[in-house]
Amino acid sequence: MMEISNTFAQLVVDINRTAQQFASSIVIKTDQRSIDAKSILGLTYSVLSSKTFELEIHGEDEEEAKKEMVKVFHHYNVSVKVNE
Repeated sequence: MMEISNTFAQLVVDINRTAQQFASSIVIKTDQRSIDAKSILGLTYSVLSSKTFELEIHGEDEEEAKKEMVKVFHHYNVSVKVNE
C-alpha cells in the first residue's frame, strides 16, 4: 500500500472542493484515464498514479472554473494543461 502524504491528500480535497463550486463539466485527463473532478474517489486513485494532467472544462462558467482549477494545481506545484 502506498503512503499518501498530507500534501497529496490536501491536493485531492482542494481539486474536488474547487470543482464543486462550478456548474461546468470539469474532467481531468491523466496518463491513463479521464476523471470527473467532482468525484473524490476517482481523483484519489488517478492523481496518485499520474504524472501528467490536462483539464477539459466546458460550461457556462468555464472561464472562471479554468482560472480557479489552475490555481489549485499551481499551489501544489503540479503542472497542468487546460483546454482552450
